[in-house]
Order: sequence, then C-alpha cells, then structure tokens
Amino acid sequence: MNQNNIRTKVVNAFAVFMVMLILYFIVGLFTVINQQFQIPLQTAMLPHDGNITNALVTMLNFSWFLAYPLSEGFGTRWLEKYGYRKTSFLALLILVTGLAIYEAAVLFHIYTPVRISILGNQISLGFFIFLIGSFVIGMAATVLQVVLNLYLAVCQIGKTTALQRQMIGGTSNSIGMAVAPLVISYLIFYGTPLHDIRTEQFVVPLIILILLMLVITFFVNRTQMPSIDNIRQGPGETLEKSVWSFRHLKLGVWGIFFYVGIEVAVGANINMYASELGGTFATNATHMAALYWGLLLLGRFLGSFIKKVPSEKQLVIASIGAIALLIFAMIAANPWVLTGIGFFHSIMWPAIFTLAIDKLGKYTTKASGVLTMGVVGGGIIPFLQGIFADLLDGNWRWTWLLVIAGEVYILYYGINGYKLKTKGQEG
Repeated sequence: MNQNNIRTKVVNAFAVFMVMLILYFIVGLFTVINQQFQIPLQTAMLPHDGNITNALVTMLNFSWFLAYPLSEGFGTRWLEKYGYRKTSFLALLILVTGLAIYEAAVLFHIYTPVRISILGNQISLGFFIFLIGSFVIGMAATVLQVVLNLYLAVCQIGKTTALQRQMIGGTSNSIGMAVAPLVISYLIFYGTPLHDIRTEQFVVPLIILILLMLVITFFVNRTQMPSIDNIRQGPGETLEKSVWSFRHLKLGVWGIFFYVGIEVAVGANINMYASELGGTFATNATHMAALYWGLLLLGRFLGSFIKKVPSEKQLVIASIGAIALLIFAMIAANPWVLTGIGFFHSIMWPAIFTLAIDKLGKYTTKASGVLTMGVVGGGIIPFLQGIFADLLDGNWRWTWLLVIAGEVYILYYGINGYKLKTKGQEG
C-alpha cells in the first residue's frame, strides 16, 4: 500500500513537472508571437506614411513588459492565497482574455472607422485596443512565471537538482521562443510575407488560439499540484538593512534591465531592420528571428555543461562577442549577422542573476524579487529603438548603437559591477 502511494506521488510530481514545462513553453511562445505581430500590425493598422509608425508599433512590446512590475505583486499574493493550480488556472484565463481583446481589436478595426489623431497621424482605435490585449497577456505571463520559477526551484523530481529543473524549464521556454516566428509565418499567416498581411487574416487564427488555450486551461485546472509547505521563511526573520544597500545587487537590477531590453530588441526588431532593407532580407525576416531565438536556445543548452568558467568571465566574453557582431552588422548593413548574438545572449541572464544574489544570505529571496523589476527593460529599450528609427526617417541601421550601449553596461558589470560591496563597507 505504501509503495503504491509513493508511486502515485512520483507520477503526480512528474505530471506536474510536465505541466510546468508546457506552461514555460506557452510563456516563451506568446512572448515572441506578440513581438512578431509588430510588422503585420504596422502594415494592417497603422498609416504607411506616418512619422511615428515605428515608435507606435514597438509599443506593442512595451505594453507587454509594462505588465511585469505591475503584476508580480498580486501574482505572489495569489500564489500564497490560492496555491499553484488555481493561480496557474487564473493566469491562463487572463491569457485567454487577452487573446479575446486581440480579436475584439481586429474586428473593431475592420468594422468601425474610429481614428485617433496623434501628431497629425490618424491611428485606428483598434490598434490601441490591441495594445491593451498585449498588456493583459503580459500580466498572464508574469503570474505564470511567478508560479513556474518557484515551483521548479522547490519541487522534487527524482534526483534532479533545482538548477537542473530550472535549466530544463528555461530550455522549454526557449523552444517556445524559437518556434514562435515560424508559427506566425506558416501556421497563422500561411506563408504570407509579414509586410503583406491584411487585418482580416488575424480573425480566424486568433479564434483558433483562443480555443486551444481554453482546452489547455481546462486540463491545467484538473491537474493536482501538491502544496509545498517547507519553503516559507521563519516568522521571526528580520532584515537589518535595505536590500538596496548591496551595490552588486543594485547594479545587477540594471544589468537585468539592459539584458532583457537588448535581448528583446534584437529578437523583436531584427525583422523591422530586415523589412526596411527590403529584398531577400525582408522575405527572410521571420527566419532571422527564428534563428536568433534558436541560437539562444543552443547557447543555453551548451552553457549548462560549463562548470569551470566563472559567471563574470562568461559575461565578459559574451558581451564582447555581442558588441563585435553588432558593429559588424551595422557596417555591413546585414541583419543576418544579428542572429549570432542570440548565442552570446544565452548565458547573460543566469550569469547576471547569479552574480547579483551572491552571498546575500537571508536577503536572497527579497533580492530575487527585486531583480525581476529589471525585466521592464524588455519594453523600454525596444520602444526607444523604435523612436530612434523614426527620428532617422525609418532607418534602423544606426539604432543598434542603443543596443551596443546596453552590451557595454553588461561588460562593465562582468568586470567590476558584480563585486560585493555594501554602502560604506565590503560585503
């Protein structure tokens, strides 16, 4: 009897683990799908002769990442109040709601003539409704990541370590990111070039996505996710000083800000650059994005085997490699070169995160939450890049200087910023 109970617990734990991997895949998939909607949305909903078109379309990504600092708090509270299963269920319902808002935005654009004038540009109200949908799905992704990061860290699956489970989860997330451009190109828009997309082509694919996510939501709600009670801090634990007093943590938050910003800037805007250049570059825009995320996936897989190279050295090597490719891509005016940056970006998140929480002891949990605030860079830097492109009359070539600036900061963090110091003392 006892053996049967143990076996049931193992099976249940494995089943939950697989659900978590599916959810990680979904987060990665929709993150990049949202980014890849930029060119179709620009073509279908924005004026082709507008002088703020690039800035407006990058707001799609900005609205998504804006949800991160605004949603993490209630995601944590839901987890404490409702547990893993119900919180995941609620997050998926929010995601479905966001997709429904996408659909409403498309239908509104098709069937109503309402326009909003911004700096002389007549912008469809449907576009702004679409931005709301992006924010709502970003909320869902934030809450899901609160569940996923914590559960994979503390659950027990055979003899696996927390790091191994996180790496597997990250790999599943990267697979979702890597396939998303191909899903957009071949499954959603049936091979139609992104710059030729009409608004009507959004309608049926969005309905299919809504129905698919409703099915997944139903099965997640029926999955038993056992509570893990031994992860709460002792009630008497106090913090003598602010977590912000640690210099390497503060600089690490900026490191996460710049990393997520430049990672998303390349992944989201490489197709904008390719589209602007035209020719074969434009026709292969989605393949470039897929290759970028694919090389990031490959780098994460290979990086899991690196044990002897310290995190700070990995960070220095990766940032120098990324800077070199960015400079070459601008000089050669060849966006294909940008795809190689995915390989160097792959190890930056774990390296920065590890260095930023090093030797923080009882401050570590709070520090982990603080670091997630930096994720908002994924919305801000691509948005600033879009503004830069508009100021240059739609020329994306020199906007990559902004990404280089982010890489330079990460290089600085790997050389000096990671060193342990507190205000007035060495850590």
